[in-house]
Amino acid sequence: MRDRRCVDDLSIEELERVLLIKRREARLARLRQRGGEGHGAGRDPLQTTPPPPTVPPVSGEGGDWIRYRSVEGPPPRRRLLPAWLSMPMGQALGVRWRFVLNGVLFCVEVAAIVGLVVISMGMWRDQAQISAEAQALVSTPVAAPTRTPAPTPLAVVLPGGHTPPDAHGFSRPDPLPAGTPAPPPTRGPEHATRLVIPSIGVNHQVVEGDDWEALKQGVGHTPWSANPGEVGNCVLTAHNDIFGQVFRRLPDLALKDEVFVYTGEQVYRYVVKEVLVVTPDRTDVMAQTDRPVLTLISSYPYLVDDKRIVVVAEIE
Repeated sequence: MRDRRCVDDLSIEELERVLLIKRREARLARLRQRGGEGHGAGRDPLQTTPPPPTVPPVSGEGGDWIRYRSVEGPPPRRRLLPAWLSMPMGQALGVRWRFVLNGVLFCVEVAAIVGLVVISMGMWRDQAQISAEAQALVSTPVAAPTRTPAPTPLAVVLPGGHTPPDAHGFSRPDPLPAGTPAPPPTRGPEHATRLVIPSIGVNHQVVEGDDWEALKQGVGHTPWSANPGEVGNCVLTAHNDIFGQVFRRLPDLALKDEVFVYTGEQVYRYVVKEVLVVTPDRTDVMAQTDRPVLTLISSYPYLVDDKRIVVVAEIE
């Protein structure tokens, strides 16, 4: 049976054998043309061994096909298209699909990471904004007391400063008109005697006056302000970093903390409603009110003392 396989389907050994046969036939043809009828005619002078017992190949149509005897099996079908057209598209074009797939997956991962970072930054920004709004709502006073102008001239600055007395004996401008002698503080059963704030550990006596000498003894009660429990503004002052540091932790007070003021007759319970940080010239915080109010004043911040911290409490 003849083997009708294509040249592309032959192995290297088979191609070498076919090429050797072709060369031998060409030599024999040249020898016949030269008239070599004698000894050795028709024999390949380069051949040392007799050729294998095979049938010479026969050229097919156009010389593209070679047929020879074989017992390996039936002849294959003749290929009608070039080899590159029968290949897959990626192999024919030289495209490495695995490399392309890896690149696409890498781009997807990078996009996912970038999106996650953007979402995280947005969430962090929204959380910061919500925290700021909540802090603003917490710091907003629940019910600020209504203050009216004081009937007497107020001081130019709030008490509790750290400036020693001047040549006139005052650590701050006199709240009374010039030339009016200050009345000596008097104490009675309605005057404050002790201040207790459990949340910050304050338990100290209260004296009349808020000048330099009075605050050396601890908490001072502004003489012209209301007494504890009375309608009006009861003003108490103390230092935060000298003379016992009585109001050292006054900034730690929170809304609804309790403040107790003792007098010679009873004790009054106040609840914190507002915590403010103001400049020393904000004397309006000492103005009288239309209901019982307690105002605590001290210097702020600690060891700097260029401002005042004001805590406003009401009776409940």
